[in-house]
Amino acid sequence: MIGDVRGPRDLATRRLDLRKALPRCVLLLALAPLGCTTVATPSPPPIASPPAQPSPPAPPVSALARLREAVSRDPGDAQARASLGQALIGRGEMAEASVWLREALRLAPDLGEARASLGLALYAMGDVGAAVEELRAVRRARPDLAAARLTLAAALVARQDWPAARAELEELVAAHPDLAQAHYTLGAVRYTEGDLEGAIAAYRRVLALEPRHADARYNLALVLKLARRDAEATPEFLAAARAGLPNAQFFAGTAYAGGLGVERDLAGAVRWWSRAAAQGLSQAEEALAELRLVALGRTRRGPAEREAAEQAFRDFRERVWSEYADLSRDGADTVGAALLRAGRVPEAVRALLREAAALSEPAVRQLETLYEHGVEGRLAAHDPRILGYFESATSEGQVRPRIALARFYARGLGVPKDVARALGLLRATPHEDAQRLLRELSAASP
Repeated sequence: MIGDVRGPRDLATRRLDLRKALPRCVLLLALAPLGCTTVATPSPPPIASPPAQPSPPAPPVSALARLREAVSRDPGDAQARASLGQALIGRGEMAEASVWLREALRLAPDLGEARASLGLALYAMGDVGAAVEELRAVRRARPDLAAARLTLAAALVARQDWPAARAELEELVAAHPDLAQAHYTLGAVRYTEGDLEGAIAAYRRVLALEPRHADARYNLALVLKLARRDAEATPEFLAAARAGLPNAQFFAGTAYAGGLGVERDLAGAVRWWSRAAAQGLSQAEEALAELRLVALGRTRRGPAEREAAEQAFRDFRERVWSEYADLSRDGADTVGAALLRAGRVPEAVRALLREAAALSEPAVRQLETLYEHGVEGRLAAHDPRILGYFESATSEGQVRPRIALARFYARGLGVPKDVARALGLLRATPHEDAQRLLRELSAASP
């Protein structure tokens, strides 16, 4: 995806940090009608190419042993050394691979595949300058080796030599118009140079070749959004979201929250943010937290905005049932409770966490019971996922989770016993149940 780098470690780290800025600001824009601060859309983070062509598959140990034996039998066999180096790349042993590949090229300088493999090994080791040198030599001698030229383009991107990378890729796609990976990398390079229309065209070409390329679809959607073409971007975000990409799910949620390219539907926003949050995307967790604050009346928004947020969570909880058509429903039941009755404990925990995060008090109470007692033979008591929910909800100021967490600390249930912390949580909770537990603990404390 845009911003995702697989290559030299320092470059990858720097770019992955920068790409966090855009989702945060899009979230603020989408939630502005519900009380968040509106900010200007920032310049997007830099992007980089996708990885170079994949390494050859790792050979079995026995095959590797045979290659080593062939090398030892004939000190002058360049091809044997090249084959051993390529096999070592498949096992991720780049340093040793580069030794054997250099030895092969010393014996036979015209082995184009060996030089291409050496360039790949050097790139993977982070020696980008040496990789470019070797791969340019391959390009001069063997321009037909498309995989080597893709690796060269990736190395040029790692050096941030955008014009050279673009020239290489445009020549490559002219010679190989059906090479989807080249079009994909070209989209990233054109975007980095500020050519949004060129990037859009490149990603559309990828999708014409590989309609299920979810990363290309997400990148296309993001560039369309940056070009302020929301009506075109949102369907692409939704398609990538359905393919399971959490960043696309986040943007699908913001589209529904803000009515960007689709009819505004806060419950739909909750649905997509919940899916992204379940995959650990912090921006989606933040979006849900922002909306919960509105629903709980912890912002300065008026009654209409609060009711809209409350209704969004109610509608979302109702829609969760549509995902489980085989379950029988019992009145004001939760999906999680129905799954527990069906013996589907892992699914039940996941569903209860989703429902609790959507402000279902029955789900919260069921999670309390599961945390304290577990399910014999199926779920151990004091499950850390459930504890994580209670800690997160408590930090948002939710009453029922705060009382439950206080009880956990007062009794040492899966956490170190800490009566003082429990008392502090309860004193900050003006609720009858909290005050009753506070009195009990205060009476029992010395």
